[in-house]
Amino acid sequence: MNNRLTILTITGSDGTGGSGVQADIRCINELGGQATSAITSITVQNTLGIQEFYDLPAATVREQIEAILNDLQPQVVKIGLLRRIDVVEVIVELVRKYRPRHVIYAPVLHSTRGELLVEPQVYHAIEQMLIPLCTIVLEPSDLPVSIRKHGHANQFSAALAFYLSGGESLNEAMLHARHYLSQAPKGYTEDSSRAGELYNLFLGAIDRFCHRYGDVAFYAEQLGVSPRYLGQVTRSIANRSPKAIIDERITEEITSLLTTGSKPLKEIALALGFSSQAHLSRYYKKQKGIAPSEIRKGVKT
Repeated sequence: MNNRLTILTITGSDGTGGSGVQADIRCINELGGQATSAITSITVQNTLGIQEFYDLPAATVREQIEAILNDLQPQVVKIGLLRRIDVVEVIVELVRKYRPRHVIYAPVLHSTRGELLVEPQVYHAIEQMLIPLCTIVLEPSDLPVSIRKHGHANQFSAALAFYLSGGESLNEAMLHARHYLSQAPKGYTEDSSRAGELYNLFLGAIDRFCHRYGDVAFYAEQLGVSPRYLGQVTRSIANRSPKAIIDERITEEITSLLTTGSKPLKEIALALGFSSQAHLSRYYKKQKGIAPSEIRKGVKT
């Protein structure tokens, strides 16, 4: 293997492939480099956001990095997501020990949806210990405004790493990385048509089944997704939980039956799947702040 074109990327994993180590490897390989990697964090995520982090222990990160540095001796190291101070300390120690020619740090501090990914004390450690050892620290301003999209900071820094590994100066590598990114395919966008379609199907299912079912798990099963994913979709599109949307629709149905007909509350309760009239009354009062009997009384007066 030609260690002149071998690049080590140290960052988190993104299961969607839109950023993280997956995007780095794809970009470097497409350009003709040899990508190697060490993972700092495993994320549970999809195109709607990150649900969970599993940060790897510093000892595990150390073993990954040393295995590559001892054997393949990459002269360019690209660093992304760091969420633990002890991991920062390990990377600083190894950079000082193995002295790669270039160290690129592309800060990953927030998700594309504004979620804080790195605690302030961790970034403080990065500023104090790691940044002084870096060839360059990439910021959003390094990217042309027209291409500042999800994963593009990863692509840009990975491309920069490739061109530096080929012996280019920093200015030349920056120029070529910008050109590469401007020509690169867009990849997936943050707006998910799948989410919009699923949301509309969810509303349709509520219309069909609200007379019998009020639990999120039922609707998630009907749509072939997990309740957790359904919650991500509704919060992304409507900023509301699936349960809140279901409850609102059921409450509207109760109100309609109370104000446009003369069915006894007991019959309404049974028709809508409540175990008793008392159950319906408690539910309705919790949702609307008023008892159903008061609604009906107001209609009669």
